[in-house]
Amino acid sequence: MHYNDSDRAREVAERANDLLEEVVLPIERERAGGMAVSSGTITELREAAREYDVYAPQIPEEYGGMGLSFRDSLPAFEEAGRSLLGQVAMRVDAPDEGNMHLLELAGDELQKEAYLEPLVAGEITSGFSMTEPMQGAGSDPKMIQTTAEKREAQGASERSGIAAEKDGDEWVIDGHKWWTTQGVEADILIVLARTDPEAHPYEGCSLFLVPADADGVEVIRDVPHMGGGNRGASHAEIRYETVRVPDEHLLGELNQGFTHAQERLGPARLTHCMRYSGMAQRSLDIAKAYVSERQGFDSTLSDKQSLRHRIADAETKLHMARTGIRDAADRIAAGDDARVPVSMCKVYTANATQDAIDLAVQCCGANGIGKDLPLSDFYESVRQFRIVDGADEVHRRVIARAAFEDVPTEELEPLTRFGDPNRERSTDH
Repeated sequence: MHYNDSDRAREVAERANDLLEEVVLPIERERAGGMAVSSGTITELREAAREYDVYAPQIPEEYGGMGLSFRDSLPAFEEAGRSLLGQVAMRVDAPDEGNMHLLELAGDELQKEAYLEPLVAGEITSGFSMTEPMQGAGSDPKMIQTTAEKREAQGASERSGIAAEKDGDEWVIDGHKWWTTQGVEADILIVLARTDPEAHPYEGCSLFLVPADADGVEVIRDVPHMGGGNRGASHAEIRYETVRVPDEHLLGELNQGFTHAQERLGPARLTHCMRYSGMAQRSLDIAKAYVSERQGFDSTLSDKQSLRHRIADAETKLHMARTGIRDAADRIAAGDDARVPVSMCKVYTANATQDAIDLAVQCCGANGIGKDLPLSDFYESVRQFRIVDGADEVHRRVIARAAFEDVPTEELEPLTRFGDPNRERSTDH
């Protein structure tokens, strides 16, 4: 299928495809079976991505990226999604990718120098710390319990961060978070906390840059989770107890944390969609290759009509997903927040990619659940997509709310006429 991608977007995607085929997939195959990938291998992959000129395509050149527009970078994200290692190689892996975007949008120059540039370079890692245990923030982020209170600063030796040596006000953060992706290994945590308890949470929360080694930050555990042993990131439970950060660690505007978080989540949901569509397409490619070779009941499996129709349905849904993602990205590029189109893309793509990968596993039978092929890892990874970055139900709620706005009640006028007892009866039959 061909889409209305720019020439530059197609060129970068082609180079990303070359990187995957010539470097990433051979390394992935060498490590079949869930073998851990060393930091040295990750460095090797990222050096290769730079050589192929596909490293951090979505980040401005001044911070170490390629400077592609958000829309132009999406096809490269899809190519990266064909392997769990491809995303890491090209520095388009979550959650760092979304956090880099947030720092680019909301960070000041000092914050960008201290955290954005090292993140892009792969020198540090990050976590986005919003979700809380019951009864705290989750699918309903308004339930947030974590607080940040502004106080007079104590001695510089008791603080950490980009302004630790300065005198002035600081923020004291208290709260309990979990499911902070990459929180165990993160160097910097972006924490959402209430800063105005009297205001509605949407107007009384702020974001803070919290060094992971700050006093009072306690990583309790990596929450055991599906796919946790398959090169996946940690999902940390973290307690923040009287964590002091200087005022300079406020990210963006005071009390605008939800606004900034939405600026991060909208594009991040689309990049997630593209990565998973690439994963689903590779899964189907593996399945088609397998059933074209596998003999059963006097012919290849690819000759069975029911299987061919299921593959056709999966390809159709992936095409619709890709088309919708590009439409939503075009709207964002035009200045629209595109909240409803993004929600539509998120819920549709999450289910379409899950179905495609599930079908691929089924097509390959025992080899689908084995670890010689990447399908098993993909299967464990894709199930979380219907929960992370907004569960299906949350996005359907957004879509339904918009669908019921300005309902055209005039369409019911014929029914109300028949129910009017004062209406003159017609003698016509």
